Amino acid sequence: MKSLAAEAPEGGQVPELIAATEQSLPVQAGALARARAFAEPFITGETLDTGENTLEHADAVAQILKSMGGSEAMQAASYLVYASSHLTKPQEVIAKAFGENYATLALETTKLVKVQQQTREAEDAGNPVDDPKLQTENVRKMLLAFSRDLRVVMLRLASRLQTLRFHAARKTVAPPSVAREALHVFAPLANRLGIWQVKWEMEDLAFRFLEPDTYKQVARLLDQKRTEREGYVEQLRSRLEGELKAQGIDAHVHGRPKHIYSIVRKMRGKSLDFDQVFDVRALRVIVPDVKDCYAALAWVHDRFDAIDSEFDDYIARPKPNGYQSLHTVVRDGEGRPIEIQIRTQAMHDHAEHGVAAHWAYKEAGSKGYGGVSASGAYDAKIAVLRQLLAWERDLAGSGQGLFEDRIYVLTPDAAIVELPQGATPVDFAYTLHTSLGHRCRGARIDGVMVPLNTPLQNGQTVEITAAKEGGPSRDWLNADLGFLASHRAKAKVRAWFNEQIRHETVARGREAVEKLLQREGKTSVKLEDLASRLGFKSADDLFGVVGKDEFSLRNIETLLRPAEAPAAPEEFLLKKPRQPEKAHKGGVLVVGIDSLMTQLARCCKPAPPDAIGGFVTRGKGVSIHRADCSNFRELAARHAERVIAVEWGKARGEGAAVYPVDVSVEAADRQGLLRDISEVFAKEKMNVIGVQTQSVKGTAWMTFTVEVADSARLAKVLLVVAEVRGVRSARRR
Repeated sequence: MKSLAAEAPEGGQVPELIAATEQSLPVQAGALARARAFAEPFITGETLDTGENTLEHADAVAQILKSMGGSEAMQAASYLVYASSHLTKPQEVIAKAFGENYATLALETTKLVKVQQQTREAEDAGNPVDDPKLQTENVRKMLLAFSRDLRVVMLRLASRLQTLRFHAARKTVAPPSVAREALHVFAPLANRLGIWQVKWEMEDLAFRFLEPDTYKQVARLLDQKRTEREGYVEQLRSRLEGELKAQGIDAHVHGRPKHIYSIVRKMRGKSLDFDQVFDVRALRVIVPDVKDCYAALAWVHDRFDAIDSEFDDYIARPKPNGYQSLHTVVRDGEGRPIEIQIRTQAMHDHAEHGVAAHWAYKEAGSKGYGGVSASGAYDAKIAVLRQLLAWERDLAGSGQGLFEDRIYVLTPDAAIVELPQGATPVDFAYTLHTSLGHRCRGARIDGVMVPLNTPLQNGQTVEITAAKEGGPSRDWLNADLGFLASHRAKAKVRAWFNEQIRHETVARGREAVEKLLQREGKTSVKLEDLASRLGFKSADDLFGVVGKDEFSLRNIETLLRPAEAPAAPEEFLLKKPRQPEKAHKGGVLVVGIDSLMTQLARCCKPAPPDAIGGFVTRGKGVSIHRADCSNFRELAARHAERVIAVEWGKARGEGAAVYPVDVSVEAADRQGLLRDISEVFAKEKMNVIGVQTQSVKGTAWMTFTVEVADSARLAKVLLVVAEVRGVRSARRR
């Protein structure tokens, strides 16, 4: 017995569905008899892989379609499907005898039959796909993708139901792959399309074959046979409807017994014992308006013993999806629980066709007990489909498909792969694995070699021929050649070429650094340690910026040539001045001493008009520091006797001295940042002689070494640098 929490009236939307599917099948006099006579010579003695006689199977499928409301034209198509595989040119022959629409239907259905057969054979051979749930959903999608007007789907549903009936009647066990496909693919599909009777029967039959012991156990727990249960529910329905009308409530009551698979599903999903499944017997009451809902509820509670904990008022407190109804569980005179739902016709229509549609309610994912998410673009399309079937009778004849932007193809192991429309074997290869895409060199479609830019079609089996190593062709990125349709595959090809460029840049940078180390006689230096000392995470990062000319080798030279340590006191002698002070050619005057060599300290890199001080070193004259240099202050504190007064000399014409100064910049990393900052220095006529960059978590840290004649002017330039987009701070070190 099915819960009426979200069920449709008897037959669901089958009449609308059948009418929609048949818009493209022209009515022909005697089409059913003609189709059977046409197919009989081909299929009379033939046996399907399920063990059924093909003609008998086609007869039964036609009857099932008839019971669902299908016309003779729809029934006739069931014979042509099986006859088409025996024809050399099936499209031409069937089109000539019955019309183009019949031919298309037969060939599309035959193609899908082969796809399903491949999938079952792979499973039976012990080659299941990596993700069975994903494979199941893809098979569902493929079923709909094959059918532009749902005729193929209807035929396949009827065919699978007949196969289950065949094994049940013969008391033989259906192949597990057939039963699983019925339970996990066809029954949910019938559910989504509103074909309730097919769904229920298919679920029970498939579950009976897959879990016979559980099936028999639940069957024994039901205290009556199914026919007796159905009779009881019908008796209760008739009584309730009559007595409500006698009370002046114009009610229509529907009832349906619960099916075994549905009982097991709810017991497992909600961890219930059989006695706790209250909706084994259920009724739905449809009334004209809201006040009648509460009047009917009051009457039901007055006549039956209500279970208070099982009452829900979704009219006063609708579900988040807008679902409204009164839910109650009562016990009859013998203590048997009965679930009763009461709603208006408008509420019922919303539950059936709105966001609380049956399939969404029963497959509510983690918040329900169906185990299949009902959210996402795919399910949204199904919801739209149900609306169209009810409102647009000409859907089938419009030529519009549900999944025109997607196609579904198979691997040689029958795994289904979803691709965008227009995808090629190269797209297919990249979808399976990035490495396979890079090495793709050839392809077979259904066993036939094809060019790599051949567009794939639904249901084709694709096999890739790959080289042992290698990469993609640049032609693949040429849109005019049509090798790639998938944005994901295009991105992978671009990434491969970008990586090749990076390798070349790193190799170029490595060569430059290694040559420098050879010139400096420092070949024993570890490259990783060198990179770390320069502020890089790895040697490759250092080689990359050197290879792109974004990092000066002079920075490495500076690191490899540390300043000399100060001389010991006894190792130098400072003579008293004998001549007037003179300017040193480097631009620094040493007060009271002539011709004493001076050098600018690398630690603080002073430049005019910085306040400066001198410190006498061993063998290299006087080291000139900025007065605020921490190193200078430390040296002066320890060796005050070596400190000497110095000052800047006057500039001498155009050849005035320039001084290297370090500038630190912190900025939000972006493409073109280094270029934009360098342009500022160029416009300000400041020569950049070294750059060191490092990017950490989106923040760029840069050190520029620039030559200046006046540090005061540098401060103004740094204000301009600070205005560059993304720069957070720019200061002298």
